[in-house]
Amino acid sequence: MSLLTDFGPDSGGRIKGVCIIKPIVYGNIARYFGKKREEDGHTHQWTVYVKPYNNEDMSSYIKKVHFKLHESYANQNRIVVKPPYEISETGWGEFEIVIKIHFHDPNERPVTMYHILKLFHSGGTTDLGMEAGKGLVSESYDEIVFQDPTQFMHHLLTNTKQLTLGRWEHNTNFEEKKERTQKVILEAKQKVRMEISLLKNKLKLARETISQFKDEIAKVQEQQYM
Repeated sequence: MSLLTDFGPDSGGRIKGVCIIKPIVYGNIARYFGKKREEDGHTHQWTVYVKPYNNEDMSSYIKKVHFKLHESYANQNRIVVKPPYEISETGWGEFEIVIKIHFHDPNERPVTMYHILKLFHSGGTTDLGMEAGKGLVSESYDEIVFQDPTQFMHHLLTNTKQLTLGRWEHNTNFEEKKERTQKVILEAKQKVRMEISLLKNKLKLARETISQFKDEIAKVQEQQYM
């Protein structure tokens, strides 16, 4: 029997109470030519991509990835049906790329993400300072959450294989970035707690001062009527 027959939509529906999270990385890498290309004015070669955060073959549950580029490109819509899920092009400007992930199970809605193609450093208008061969990387970490998946989708999500046998790495050290972010959050929480404590003390002092003024006013009024 086929998987669709064994685990299809009619095989018991969704599995309630089950949540499976698939971490992913998406973004782009760009390399500066060193000068404008004479024939079209393009300055960079770039690649936009979606890849797993962990070392696993996402094709077991992903049917295709749809990349929608800027309308100035001849073929604006690009479809990739197997890893690596990426598109390479050349250009001169930055724009928003719509990334839509479709799954083998038609009961699972596609997931859409938006990525601003990054070609230039934020501090300037060009990448003239970049050394040849070194690319600019702009990528993000995200998670696809499958809540109450169907039996078919559950089977696909829990039966993935490694994508490579070697070490799996990313251009961005997300663990280090996570630690820095957590440190910033903890410091911010500590600062907020201190500010709250300070404001509470000020409020307490203000209430005590108001109470003292009320007592003094009451004493003055008593003396006036004596």
